[in-house]
Amino acid sequence: MSVVEAGEQQHVPPKNKELSDDEKRRTKLVPGGLLKAELRSGGGDSRPSDGDQVIYHCTVRTVDGVVVQSTKKEFGGKGIPIRLVLGKSKMILGLLEGIPTMLRGEVAMFKMKPGMHYGEADCPVSAPDNFPKDDDLHFEIELIDFGKAKVIAEDFGVVKKVINEGQGWESPRAPYEVKAWISAKAGDGKLIVPRTEGEPFFFCFGNSEIPKGLEMGIGMMSRGEKAMIYVTSEYLTQSPFLPEVDGVEEVHFEVELVHFIQVRDVLGDGRLIKRRIHDGQGEFPMDCPLQDSQLRVHYKGMLLDEKKTVFYDTRVDNDGQPLEFSSGEGLVPEGFEMCVRLMLPGEIALVTCPPDYAYDKFPRPTNVPEGVYVQWEIELLGFDMPKDWTGLDFRSIMGEAEKIRSTGNRIFKEGKYELAKAKYEKLLREFNHVNPQDDDEGKEFGNARNMLHLNVAACYLKMGECRKSVEACNKVLDTNPVHVKALYRRGMAYMLAGDFEEARNDFDMMIKVGKSSEPDATAALQKLKQKEQESMRKAKKEFKGLFDKKPGEIADVDNSNKEQDIPEEIDASKSGIRNRRKQPGIPGEEDSDEGNLAKAGEPPAAGPRRAGWFSGTWPSGRRLFSALGLDRCAIL
Repeated sequence: MSVVEAGEQQHVPPKNKELSDDEKRRTKLVPGGLLKAELRSGGGDSRPSDGDQVIYHCTVRTVDGVVVQSTKKEFGGKGIPIRLVLGKSKMILGLLEGIPTMLRGEVAMFKMKPGMHYGEADCPVSAPDNFPKDDDLHFEIELIDFGKAKVIAEDFGVVKKVINEGQGWESPRAPYEVKAWISAKAGDGKLIVPRTEGEPFFFCFGNSEIPKGLEMGIGMMSRGEKAMIYVTSEYLTQSPFLPEVDGVEEVHFEVELVHFIQVRDVLGDGRLIKRRIHDGQGEFPMDCPLQDSQLRVHYKGMLLDEKKTVFYDTRVDNDGQPLEFSSGEGLVPEGFEMCVRLMLPGEIALVTCPPDYAYDKFPRPTNVPEGVYVQWEIELLGFDMPKDWTGLDFRSIMGEAEKIRSTGNRIFKEGKYELAKAKYEKLLREFNHVNPQDDDEGKEFGNARNMLHLNVAACYLKMGECRKSVEACNKVLDTNPVHVKALYRRGMAYMLAGDFEEARNDFDMMIKVGKSSEPDATAALQKLKQKEQESMRKAKKEFKGLFDKKPGEIADVDNSNKEQDIPEEIDASKSGIRNRRKQPGIPGEEDSDEGNLAKAGEPPAAGPRRAGWFSGTWPSGRRLFSALGLDRCAIL
């Protein structure tokens, strides 16, 4: 048996670096304060380091050999070893310094002065009751095992140690369906649940079918991974897998994650569920058609009745030809497209869809009743991503931009304002990477960008979001304060928002800019006057009698008309905007803006906007189905 001074080689932190709490504690080490005697040699060459979970038995004796405390049963303990994570768990200073000197399986005796154990000033670990913390003590440590571990619960109640690495980065989450081989032992090594025979254990993640701590650990595993998951009593909730947990202080689960099926609650309310039934090719979500793409799918539509009645099947009803459609244009039901965008090529998924994301707001097949849930079995055959602009010259880029803008214009005319807005905004993001090379290109590029901002403003007007429409117009007016069309559009947005003075300023500025815009400005000012008068009449009616009472009397306010008075935009037929021959500078008319897209001559679209989990990538669809124009099948 050899005896060495464990504190001889003190840790020296780098200069000019603030000391950690443990490093500050190590400065308290003094010669003779911590001595180590090896009782049994360990194996291997590696020793524990920061981040490793260490599992050890500890027996504390006085210098006379009297046992003060022990984890071993033969000395009155429970037989459950201690688990700590070096560099993270709170430890007495003697073990913080001593355990990293040990090998796996080694047994060593550490003689500690009070300052090395619980007698240390400001010791982060509380001493047990009646513990002789002011005495020199012997700590016998048996290092059972150690290794890198993932601390999952901040209180160290759930810790995972990887045995074999898995594949990929995706981990199970609610409501995934999981298959895993699982066995469980108590902290003292007693077998609680043997490894399941025949088939792996199957459970739905998030349904409390396994203890909470075990589920937390499996939620940090990848497909094919094998790991030990250490769970303390605080996280051992009752479950079908482990129904009896009373009196169990800690359980060690050995888990091999065989497989999991991706199940996604797309809306977050349990109504639109996508369940993967055949894996595709690639990595989720990098290889999914998240961006607007040309998609090719086979699908079968079913009613959720007892017979699972099929109401459409591309392989039968379309002569075996797949459906091809462009995403981001509202050409298929909203729930259908939201789920297809989360698929990999070759994947087959079963989608359960509520009526408001299926056919209640989309052309309904004759054999699909109103207000019913439907189920689609979808196979994503493949997709084509939008053309990459990298390496294209300016003229080619502007040509591609015009195609996207024209698509947005078409969608706008179909009343799908949010989808159209998404097209324009995507194009504006792409424009951030375009660099014109001369003045002519710069002028063309600036005009195209201004047109897109005004189209975005028109979409916001149709959606009833006047403030955002004003912001879009400001992006044009910041660079060109006398842009007639932007002034007109912003004036209309102000008028709809009830900001009459701001609207009047914009319409007056139009008259100052040029004679060509005077007729439209005059018509707008006339409409503005009408709206102001309507607003005053309404206010006078609502507050009638409020100021007719004597001081101290309470007046009754007429609230018979509580409906919000949303002023309409200028009637284009009266103002002459639509029927007049195009003239330079007339707001609402630009040769490059198809069909007077950016006009503000229509009332805002009725109905509340819906925004969901997927709105950042693909905005909510609206209104009617539009045929593809490719002489192929249309989804029913």
